[in-house]
Amino acid sequence: MVIHSLGGGRKPAVQARLDGDISCHYRLLPLLYARESDSVVQALETITTPNRLKKVLKRYDPIKRMIYQGRGAKVRALFDRENLPRKEQAIRNTIKKQGFWVR
Repeated sequence: MVIHSLGGGRKPAVQARLDGDISCHYRLLPLLYARESDSVVQALETITTPNRLKKVLKRYDPIKRMIYQGRGAKVRALFDRENLPRKEQAIRNTIKKQGFWVR
């Protein structure tokens, strides 16, 4: 809805703010932990800390496993974010081999 309200697509001025300093788009939590910066992961873990949110979020297994059970930190340890594989499939395969893949 946000992109639609901005005119239906990315424009150069808007593109600098989306998926950049202001927001982070991700499809799956393991990929977020593998690819995103420390500040993004820290922000995610900070906003999911309050108990009233934990009660709701723990119902969703990927969130429970990656954030609250610490598997996200283990995924981060698998990769050097300065030297990630070029293809996303290679990242996915590494995560799957280690048993941390959740959807």
